[in-house]
Amino acid sequence: MSNHFVRPDVQAFLDFLNAQPGPKMHELSATEARGMMVAMGSVAEEELGEIAVVRDLSIPGPAGAIPARLYDNREGRGAGPVMVFYHGGGFVIGDLDVYGPYCAEVSRQLDMPVVSIDYRLAPEHRFPAAAVDCEAATRWIAGSPAELGLQVTGLITSGDSAGGNLTIATTMALRDNPAAVPVLVQHPIYPVVTDSDDWQSMRDFADGFLLTADSMAYFHAAYQADANDYRGAPIRFSQEGMPPSLVTTASLDPLRDQGLAYVESLKAAGVHVQHRSADGNVHGHITLRKAIPSSKEDVAGNLAALKAMLAEVMENA
Repeated sequence: MSNHFVRPDVQAFLDFLNAQPGPKMHELSATEARGMMVAMGSVAEEELGEIAVVRDLSIPGPAGAIPARLYDNREGRGAGPVMVFYHGGGFVIGDLDVYGPYCAEVSRQLDMPVVSIDYRLAPEHRFPAAAVDCEAATRWIAGSPAELGLQVTGLITSGDSAGGNLTIATTMALRDNPAAVPVLVQHPIYPVVTDSDDWQSMRDFADGFLLTADSMAYFHAAYQADANDYRGAPIRFSQEGMPPSLVTTASLDPLRDQGLAYVESLKAAGVHVQHRSADGNVHGHITLRKAIPSSKEDVAGNLAALKAMLAEVMENA
């Protein structure tokens, strides 16, 4: 486990995970890999908990309907901001159900509606299908259509891992070609911002820390992102004019260093940015709150920081 600080509950989870027999995710078909993530979520993540509204939506997209799900801790509410959430899973796995408990928790802690987007997955739908769906869905939400049932005054874009990439790409698209309402804050969580694997954290955490170099290669081969397109490698493109940003990384994550580089690129572009590190924790921890109980504090800390950043933005609007 090397000389990196690992929390006791993280160590216990990794020991359990690494002792499991059978094939690893990168040895499975996409369908089997999706099943593996669902199975892990059912044992490793918290329950949905009390939430007033859970409602499925069908959003018109350029390639057909995009499924989505609305979570709201209030039955009814006045005009206000909405979070649009893009789930993780390497553009290959992940779904609305796996991320339901997290989205419900966000709605409770921020007292805000959250719409989770079920974008098309690879390898059936390669790059840039996921990004196309996320942009289209976010523009639809921004327009406060009757089917949404909400008067949206601003957006918070957020997602983890592949969803962190989709957060940044969508926010860039709306910066360059604004939607009906602005993105107030973006919150990418351990995002993938480049296809380059030349990072110290990639070498340090290539194996044994949940997200592996093998699984990342598997996801990359399936999605086939174009590094010459801002949606494939956003860090290679200007971040000027981006909204205030809260970026979360995890210290035991192969993606850590590219997340830190993204924070620096935002700072260099003059963007107001706050960085939070989950020290001693791994990639994926926001949906492992039962398996890694200390992750609850990471999530609560992120959301408290996000709430404060949003309050500041709205005060100065």
